[in-house]
Amino acid sequence: MPQLEKGDYYYSEEGFIVFTKQYHLKRGYCCQSGCKHCPYGYNKATGTFKRKR
Repeated sequence: MPQLEKGDYYYSEEGFIVFTKQYHLKRGYCCQSGCKHCPYGYNKATGTFKRKR
């Protein structure tokens, strides 16, 4: 896992860490967890990837 840097995450109102698009791109792959800022177009409900334009 890459070292966390400023801009890689923020805390939600509930106190959870939310990874940003910047972090996901740095990591280099989709974890298929349905992340809020997933740049890979993964849809957890259908288990499919939507092609990004």
